[in-house]
Amino acid sequence: MSESIGNWVTRDPNIVPEITTWSSEKKVYEWRPSYTKDSAPSDPALEEDLFSPASRINSGIHFKSYAKMSVSVKDGPPGMTPIASASIDFDDAGLDSIVLENIKRMEYAEPTPIQRNALPILMQNYDLMACAQTGSGKTAAFLLPTISKLVSKIFKGQLSPIRRNSILGPWKATPLVLIILPTRELAIQIFEEARRFTYKTPLRPVVIYGGAETRVQKAQILKGCDILIATPGRLKDMVERGVVSLARVRVAILDEADRMLDMGFEPQIRQIMMSSDLARDEGRQTLMFSATFPRDIQTLAREFLKEDFCRLRIGRIGGTTSLIKQNILFVEDYEKKETIFNTLLEYPPSRTLIFVETKRTADGLDDFLYNKKFPTCSIHGDRDQRERELALKAFKDGKSPILIATAVASRGLDIKDVMHVINYDLSNDIDEYVHRIGRTARVGNPGTATSFYNSRNIPLAPTLTKLLLECKQEIPDFLQTYINPNV
Repeated sequence: MSESIGNWVTRDPNIVPEITTWSSEKKVYEWRPSYTKDSAPSDPALEEDLFSPASRINSGIHFKSYAKMSVSVKDGPPGMTPIASASIDFDDAGLDSIVLENIKRMEYAEPTPIQRNALPILMQNYDLMACAQTGSGKTAAFLLPTISKLVSKIFKGQLSPIRRNSILGPWKATPLVLIILPTRELAIQIFEEARRFTYKTPLRPVVIYGGAETRVQKAQILKGCDILIATPGRLKDMVERGVVSLARVRVAILDEADRMLDMGFEPQIRQIMMSSDLARDEGRQTLMFSATFPRDIQTLAREFLKEDFCRLRIGRIGGTTSLIKQNILFVEDYEKKETIFNTLLEYPPSRTLIFVETKRTADGLDDFLYNKKFPTCSIHGDRDQRERELALKAFKDGKSPILIATAVASRGLDIKDVMHVINYDLSNDIDEYVHRIGRTARVGNPGTATSFYNSRNIPLAPTLTKLLLECKQEIPDFLQTYINPNV
């Protein structure tokens, strides 16, 4: 029997959800050699899974406000100028008709600024370093042109996906697209988008990430792998095992590129990009996307791009959307539990994402709130992969609409109807703050971010105040002294 606190309904402890398959095993459209572009049959059950309204975020009432964002394009195609207004539609971008059909199934009204500016650059095969705020459609910006170009070449007979002809003997998958990203949760999400945009095409996406059974992921690779979505460690493992060869990769994509090139991942990325069998000829295209791009990382990124690469910026690098109402509260550490209890009761029940700094805090806060009858679950790096996937599923399904998370959930996650983000522990890195609050207010929808600030966060104060001013947010009294009158 479920109980309640305020308007929140407690998760019934007698209902124990199960995950019977890994996210990497989710069904994709299986193209047969006998199919043609016009004869490929529909799969109604798969269509319902991929394109139902419940599985995607719809454009919000403020979607049109994206048109007002500044656009900067440097280098790239001759004569390329910023496309600030909705003067280009998906139908005008030269995309393959099957990709356009999938766009219509997704009910995309018009391209966002990052999409309409990236499409003509990528369709002309230029390398790209792109920066746009969270929730602005970056994933579609690199998937749509990449899939479209390859599909067109396959149907023209210029390219052929390679499939295993026999279950006997050694065989290596040779993907045409490689997408590398920092977290398992983001890898799964990009795989979901790739499943949608490759529907009824000959391209088969596969995702590999740590924590899940290697045997299961290898089985998916051996069925065919044209788009490989991977975290660095599992990718390195599969290459060393001889399961995957990167020799045929035509497009290499770093998502959350600034995180991929920082001190933690940079050696692995360098090894993959420079020392593996990854194709390094002029025909390979390299793309880098993120919402934040520190200058030192931009300098490092140039080592992996062609000399004539294009730089695309939508809005200010490291900026965020004014659609997020940012509330900064002064809360001492000993007051945090009482404050979050009251904050959750103050707002109407909705999907709420709470960020903490440590795994121990995540577990402790989860226990505290659950014992107070809030419907919580938590996710962090010490949880095994099935627990992590189970927690995200419960959050997405609304069975546990309060998710407590460490930084593993701060990058790229695109979950429907996240209305409130709470920084229980406020990071002193402004880029991390931007990514965290960017889990709400996606694609023109409004959202709220509440952050608990205290003396530990003084190093963040100047840049936080600047960001609040840029987004026309209220500046609390304890941050007034950090307002720069010369800006």
